[in-house]
Amino acid sequence: MSAFPRTKVGNLSVSRMIVGTNWFLGWSHATEAKDQLIEDLVKNRARITEILVTFFKAGVDTVMGPFPHPPLIDAVRDAEQKTGVKAIIVSTPSFPLTDDLPAKGFDRSEVARILDEQAKMGAHICMPHQGTTDALVDRCSRTIRHADTLCAMIRERGMLPGLSTHMPESIIYADDTNLDVDTYISIFNSMGFLMQIEVDWTAKIIAEAKKPVMTIKPFAAGQIRPFQGLTFVWNAIREIDMVAVGTMSVNEAQECIDLSQDILAHKAGHVQLQETRSKLSVKHVLTR
Repeated sequence: MSAFPRTKVGNLSVSRMIVGTNWFLGWSHATEAKDQLIEDLVKNRARITEILVTFFKAGVDTVMGPFPHPPLIDAVRDAEQKTGVKAIIVSTPSFPLTDDLPAKGFDRSEVARILDEQAKMGAHICMPHQGTTDALVDRCSRTIRHADTLCAMIRERGMLPGLSTHMPESIIYADDTNLDVDTYISIFNSMGFLMQIEVDWTAKIIAEAKKPVMTIKPFAAGQIRPFQGLTFVWNAIREIDMVAVGTMSVNEAQECIDLSQDILAHKAGHVQLQETRSKLSVKHVLTR
């Protein structure tokens, strides 16, 4: 397989597949038991490093997450050393929300402290998390309050600003007000999981966005199988847009890479089918 396709955010080259990190950190969007399973099986430096190495070797060098959340940043550095690949870090920090924030704006000293940490860590793209972005969306004025302050302070520190959002309005309002951002994060999957508006409406918003969009949750936190999830998303977004995937093992990472490259190349898939006893009646057709 060739190196994974790339796009640009601002002047920065990034892989179109992005390594998601919820499955590394114990956030299943399912149950407490599932969270604990991820904690037990995946949330350790060595295991995350193995998975990142698989992605990096395939040219998927862009990692999105709540940096510097442990053990994430250490695993990224370990994978860089093992592969010689310099990771592109997309960080999604949260910023304090207070009662007087809508009227007075952010505590700039606290914002500066958080952003200085991000810059020191080596974040390339800094995107205020959904919990920050969506709290600032004002549907009456069709603006994102005080986002210009965050974006300017991000840019001042040499990072590319973006917005992570679960609200489709965020992309529209940011574009309409010419907010100084280089990219957006948006949920996008075929079942509408965690999406606030219908799938076709979200698809149109992504297609008309002025900046590249990083789509997340293509598998609806494990409720959609990779073949369906990736086939839908890769064919529904533009060539400038991206897909973030979360995996729990080296094999899962490799399957997502191989399947995505086949889909993007419009080739029949070569991922090994899962065999069960119920497939015996059709197996001879598939093996001719």
